[in-house]
Amino acid sequence: MSVRLQYTGPVPAERGAELAMGGGRSETSALSGAAGGGRSMGTTHNSQRPNACCFCWCCCCSCSCLTIRSEEDRQKRRRRKRISQDIKMETIPNCEACAKPSPEEIRLWSQSFDKLMRNPAGRNVFREFLRTEYSEENMLFWLACEDLKQEANGSAVQEKAYSIYENYISIFSPKEVSLDARVREVINRKMQEPTPHTFEDAQLQIYTLMHRDSYPRFLSSSIYRSLVHGSSRTSSES
Repeated sequence: MSVRLQYTGPVPAERGAELAMGGGRSETSALSGAAGGGRSMGTTHNSQRPNACCFCWCCCCSCSCLTIRSEEDRQKRRRRKRISQDIKMETIPNCEACAKPSPEEIRLWSQSFDKLMRNPAGRNVFREFLRTEYSEENMLFWLACEDLKQEANGSAVQEKAYSIYENYISIFSPKEVSLDARVREVINRKMQEPTPHTFEDAQLQIYTLMHRDSYPRFLSSSIYRSLVHGSSRTSSES
């Protein structure tokens, strides 16, 4: 005797309309038949099917709930970084030891970024501006790299290199600087045997970032304009 199987999947719209009007065989009888004879298992199987999106059974990285959660995590990390940065900056010396800049030196700072960075007083003023933009770590990293280049003792080089990596390269540091993947890969390779020039590529990238991004805003900032105004007034009085 042949067994007649009953379809228990989704019902097309046209078929649903027929069933609503009473036409054709009632789906209720099919369901009751499945319950009595155990011939149909589709309904039971479908009722146990999990929601793949929410429970990630398919390991889908494009799931919308994961995307939203990842963005929230990034925002929380940025907030924690900003708060931690504000606290840590209080323990960092405010400036390098240097003489008071002359009006001529102050004027030269606007001619080129190189002239500003070669002058200790210029670096102090620029660092003060970077602090107002919460990007002082760029200058601190650059100065740490300059200090490393002057080190000749092997053990001291290794110690300073690890300190720079932990403070400015590690993604867990509140003072992490912005570097691209290529430069990070170079650093990770060189950190196996650190030298005074381990961070040269990274230092150049941060120098370029400060030059292109922060330097133009510095020249139009109230910090630099007030300094220029004060030096001009001093020159005229003398």
